[in-house]
Amino acid sequence: MNTAETLKRWLAAINAQDVTALAQLMAPHFLFVDSLGNQVQGATPMQSGWRGYFAMCPDYWIRVDHLMTEGDTTLAAGEAGGTIDGESWRTPAAWKAVIRDGTVVEWRVFSDGKSVYEILNRRKSALS
Repeated sequence: MNTAETLKRWLAAINAQDVTALAQLMAPHFLFVDSLGNQVQGATPMQSGWRGYFAMCPDYWIRVDHLMTEGDTTLAAGEAGGTIDGESWRTPAAWKAVIRDGTVVEWRVFSDGKSVYEILNRRKSALS
């Protein structure tokens, strides 16, 4: 599977909240980095991360409007959104994907998560 096909399947799996498909596409030494710089290393721990995120935001989606690829690295720009606790959010976003031998080695997110953090802070306040 070439880089473009792998990325297409990866994006479809994210938009379908399909952790099984994501797991099949992640390299064993997969690295995830969120917009705050938090990291998850390894495909197995990241499966739990995907499940948790999709449980919190069951309709999470990303839309890629622009792609640039050089070698095994692709930069994508677009928008992400979803619903958390009944509140919709959307934000401009960008992603870095490193794809080798048909697997995603790295997925790095660049976005302004302010709207998501505001929803999560309201959740914390409601639980207090």
